[in-house]
Amino acid sequence: MPGVPNLIRFVHTIALSVLALALTPAAVEAAQVKRVTKKEATSVVKRSRVAKSYAVGRQLSARQARSVVRLAPARPSFGKLAGLHSTEDELDLKSSVALVIDQDNGQILLRKNDSAVLPIASITKLMTGLIISEAKLPMDETITITQDDVDTEKGSSSRLRVGTTLTRGELMHLSLMSSENRAAHALGRTYPGGMNAFVEAMNQKAQILGMGDTRYVEPTGLSSRNQSSAQDLARLVATASNDKMLSELSTSTGHDVEVGRRTVRFGNTNRLVKNPAWDIGLQKTGYISEAGQCLVMQAKVAGRKLIMVFLDSAGKLSRIGDAERVRRWVETNSPTGVPMPNGNVLIRQVNS
Repeated sequence: MPGVPNLIRFVHTIALSVLALALTPAAVEAAQVKRVTKKEATSVVKRSRVAKSYAVGRQLSARQARSVVRLAPARPSFGKLAGLHSTEDELDLKSSVALVIDQDNGQILLRKNDSAVLPIASITKLMTGLIISEAKLPMDETITITQDDVDTEKGSSSRLRVGTTLTRGELMHLSLMSSENRAAHALGRTYPGGMNAFVEAMNQKAQILGMGDTRYVEPTGLSSRNQSSAQDLARLVATASNDKMLSELSTSTGHDVEVGRRTVRFGNTNRLVKNPAWDIGLQKTGYISEAGQCLVMQAKVAGRKLIMVFLDSAGKLSRIGDAERVRRWVETNSPTGVPMPNGNVLIRQVNS
């Protein structure tokens, strides 16, 4: 029967659609955080009852498994639910929250919903790195990744297998450059006094810096309960940018790590660090579905040291596009830029 192959393909498509609807939110977010492998995607599909009944006795191909994951709808960000994306701005930014400040004089160049308190995803790791750096812990001390470091919040994957042993310095590097969740968690877990003491230190530091809208519950940013505002994050970036180690590690373009018998290459999650048009002193990216795409940076533009904060950007590349729009805007209006009419001064240099 000539129509049978088409019918089979149609039935197979319907089956994949049913699987997509059956995926758990954790499975969806796991797929969004990282590009899934065949094994990971197959595991995701098998978590649901309907998917399991279909997958039993079969081996899904990589394409089929990824298709199933990608069909699942993403949950909207907090900013979208709050209607922040409807706010207009002169640069037509895709981020629902934005703040650009001249670091030297604290003058606001651009602001958009900058007092809104939202999840900040892996921007959290800047505070994680700051706490470790200021604790003056030995960077050559070895730390082993354990089952405790495996993400149970979002189910995200990692190339740092349980049992991998790296130095604290390497874990810092991977956390700030590649946003490695297990690395960040291990840094908090091995802090003197353990994880509870580490989270307490994070919140105490936020208070010292005047970050009144900020709350941390863990060191990776996977929890949507890690929340802050653009105003607070500008204070954090101003302080962190004065830490030489944080600046160097966060702007590193790549690093090779020995994982077992393999050498694994880790790259930077921010493509702008390789762009010769940018002079970046500190940066950090972040993403979970509740936070949207996030980016904070300290960069020199038209001779000015600027702090840029972009939160809840819609689209994988839109946070980069927003940063480029701001850079061109400042360069076009150099040498003095175009400060907001009210001439607000939001931050002064804060001693850490």
